[in-house]
Amino acid sequence: MLKDANILVIDDEAVIRDGCSRILTKEGCRVKGVENGEAGLDLITNKGESFDILLLDLMMPGISGMEVLDAIHSIDRSLIVIVITGYATVESAVEAMKKGAYDFIAKPFTPDQLRIVVRRGVEKRVLQREAENLRKEREKSLKDIAYEKSRISTIINCMVDGVLVTDRDSQIVLHNPAATRLLEIESLPIINKSLCQCVKNEDLVKAVATTLSTERSKYLEISQEITPCEGSARVFLRADTAPVLNEDGEIMGSVTVLHDITQEKELNQMKSDFLTMVSHELRAPISAIQQQLSVIEGGMAGLITEKQGKMLIRAKERTKGLLDLINDLLNVSSIDSGIVVQHKESIVLKEIVEKAYQLMEPEAEVRGIKMRLETSDPLPPVNADRENMEEVFTNLISNAIKYNVEGGGVIITLRSEGEFVRTDVTDTGIGIPEKDLPKIFDRFYRVKSSQTRTVIGTGLGLPIAKGIVEAHRGTISIKSKEGNGTTVTVLLPRAS
Repeated sequence: MLKDANILVIDDEAVIRDGCSRILTKEGCRVKGVENGEAGLDLITNKGESFDILLLDLMMPGISGMEVLDAIHSIDRSLIVIVITGYATVESAVEAMKKGAYDFIAKPFTPDQLRIVVRRGVEKRVLQREAENLRKEREKSLKDIAYEKSRISTIINCMVDGVLVTDRDSQIVLHNPAATRLLEIESLPIINKSLCQCVKNEDLVKAVATTLSTERSKYLEISQEITPCEGSARVFLRADTAPVLNEDGEIMGSVTVLHDITQEKELNQMKSDFLTMVSHELRAPISAIQQQLSVIEGGMAGLITEKQGKMLIRAKERTKGLLDLINDLLNVSSIDSGIVVQHKESIVLKEIVEKAYQLMEPEAEVRGIKMRLETSDPLPPVNADRENMEEVFTNLISNAIKYNVEGGGVIITLRSEGEFVRTDVTDTGIGIPEKDLPKIFDRFYRVKSSQTRTVIGTGLGLPIAKGIVEAHRGTISIKSKEGNGTTVTVLLPRAS
């Protein structure tokens, strides 16, 4: 403990100075001795030397020990002063203590007495330094926290997106101006107020409540569109809500980010309206062209040659392709507008799949593809739009045939799976490369290869099927490997 301690001895007796120096140097201390107060003060004030312990004689010629004590503590109050005096009385010791001395030792003293009192002083000095370091660290931490708080506050307040933070009791603990603007909160301040008390939108309140009530083992993020409340401005929002967890994984609150998607909704609506208008405008003349081609092909407009007949067949195929594209565009428009499901009823999915199967069977026979339908009876009904379901399964079976190999096979299986009715459409076709799978449901996306170049399609069939299935609260997924066929799985909730 005494090693490396810096000690100054101020005493007019050389014997005391030399004795203290010899004893304490053996303990690893660095000791300096001076014969009077003036020399001691000069070392500390003018020469800038730093000491841990000052051994100070009270009775000296010139400046007394008490005067040195006063001067020392006006310079450095952390210096540990131990009084040495041959005239020590209770009164002088108490007075020295009042002036800031840490301890005293009376002459004559033994080496052990000196070591003990100095060791206590050094321990005190070490504790002082540790306390000072802790104080500085605390001050720095507080400054860092204040800076970080200010920085985060500035960032959050400058965000265009709204930020809303609640505690575990759904009370608002943080928000930014964008949140109050987007949610049309007028009664400020709202800190420490209940969310349901300040926010009108029930969907957002429910999302936060659901997030906060989630079990500890589950991490639930909710992303949803929030439609305008009745009587409020026509602002559409996307709200992303997630829990705030502590280091033990316990939910301490929630954070919600609000993004204004009004402009996106308006642009999508304009695009949808445009597609609908163009599709309707094109459908009538193309249908008329197709009818006229059928009349000419049937010979009702006069005899045609074999070559002309072939040309008419190709023309009819092209016009049919255009009509299919127009119908797909109209379906896309319906999905975007949220009106894809026109009439829900309780239906048996087996009947729908059988109808699609029978419709596509002649096309499969032309290519030598064997089809098989497997069902498990009885299957529970599903609540769905009949025409929508016919379109989905006709499209999936058509794809299984179009992207198959000559003489391949298609298996359609239906079975009950928990709360769902599951349908798998499996083919033995060319499969889908792994790099294309993530984009397979993107609109107008088609796998480009030498095998798909001759297959006619718009790239809208699967996106439409996905939109219809999800509009019925179901899911659609694809498993495929290039060269090993494809399986499309549709899960639709059974009727309650």
